[in-house]
Amino acid sequence: MRLKRSLCLLLMTVATVLTCAAREPGAPLKPGFNMFSKQQDVQLGQEAAAQVRKQVLVVQNQFLQDYLQRIGQRLASQPEAGGFPYSFSLVQDKSINAFALPGGPTFVNSGTIAAADNEAQLAGVMAHEIAHVALRHGTNQASKANLLQIPAALAGAIAGGGGGMMGQLAQLGIGLGFNSVLLKYSRDAETQADALGSHLMAEAGYNPIEMARFFEKLQAAGGSRAPTFLSDHPNPGNRQQAIEAEIRTLPQRSYGFQAGEFQRVKSEVAGLPPASNRSLRGSAANPSDVRPSGQFQQYQGSNFALSYPANWQVFGDNNSDSITIAPREGLVQDANGNVQIGYGVIASYFFPERQGMNLKQQTEDLVNHLHATNPSMQISRNPRNARINGSAGMITMLSSSSPLNGQAESDAVLTVARPEGLFYMVFIAPTSEFQNLENVYNQVVHSVQFR
Repeated sequence: MRLKRSLCLLLMTVATVLTCAAREPGAPLKPGFNMFSKQQDVQLGQEAAAQVRKQVLVVQNQFLQDYLQRIGQRLASQPEAGGFPYSFSLVQDKSINAFALPGGPTFVNSGTIAAADNEAQLAGVMAHEIAHVALRHGTNQASKANLLQIPAALAGAIAGGGGGMMGQLAQLGIGLGFNSVLLKYSRDAETQADALGSHLMAEAGYNPIEMARFFEKLQAAGGSRAPTFLSDHPNPGNRQQAIEAEIRTLPQRSYGFQAGEFQRVKSEVAGLPPASNRSLRGSAANPSDVRPSGQFQQYQGSNFALSYPANWQVFGDNNSDSITIAPREGLVQDANGNVQIGYGVIASYFFPERQGMNLKQQTEDLVNHLHATNPSMQISRNPRNARINGSAGMITMLSSSSPLNGQAESDAVLTVARPEGLFYMVFIAPTSEFQNLENVYNQVVHSVQFR
């Protein structure tokens, strides 16, 4: 009875936090409800950053990295930054974006520098990300979304189980993928980050109006080709006006930045090797480099296990049950700098929006979602039934355009209805290679074991 009463009080407290009135310009900015300690934010961010660095192209240019670090530390040394151990890394990616992990690791795409008109605009993006860390938005959202599960996960991490804190959170479905609560912020969180970011800029000597100008520039380039930053950082509405209103509440200061060095930085970024159609090792994938070996090794996730070619690599957390298995050369960057899979396997779980759907309906829903993210993807062969580790499954063949030099691609989608969700695997290869891979893919399929 006491536990039930405590739970009710907790839920009422969170409801009160969620229904607070909108913040007025100049009002205090403080972190919200959170089950994580600041030190746990730091631990989580460090573990997550180690994963990120395996999956992105960090720019190998010390001048650029030092430059970014100087701006970041100038902002992060301000009192309102929260005192976290911030770090800053430049990622070779043409898309305009940046993100910060709990506790301070911050990543900025090279495309952001290319798009900025001056150092203050770049500083504005970085100050916005630092504000997310200082206000602890990632772990705040994870806490609100998992009121009962987070305490157990944190206890497990403290006890040393489950591959650290990321491993424990992965079991709750909290990872680093698209729409992760750690990186996908609400409009209220965006408003707060804009406001605190303007404070950090002003305190560091940057004119915070440049943040508003940069966001206005991104908004003007909207439509179907809107910068990635806008999809990951939703516009809370009247963004520029809100930042300007916040600025009017700040003490008056004189601002300035080193335009000369910024122009050299822009030039260095423009001179980076082109990212279009290049593998993560720097050259277009060659079939002889990526074909699977005849030897296999074992992957063990929390809900399934399988065998995969020994010369391929697992990308993702072993406890997340959302992984990519591919040769590193099979991961390529498209013309926009986004990483795509041209040769390999994706394994994950899909959760249809409607309950009570049968396997065929769930598979159709999944295929529709795949088509929405890749309009060139079409069904090329009628689905056929399969039996996977005693469970009913279905295999659907799709065709699409490959990121590997624009050739045709074949994709085999395996779906299996499971209590924990629709398990699916997508086997991806250029059409010219797919027939050579069928035996290997069949071996992978037949090796799948559910717990």
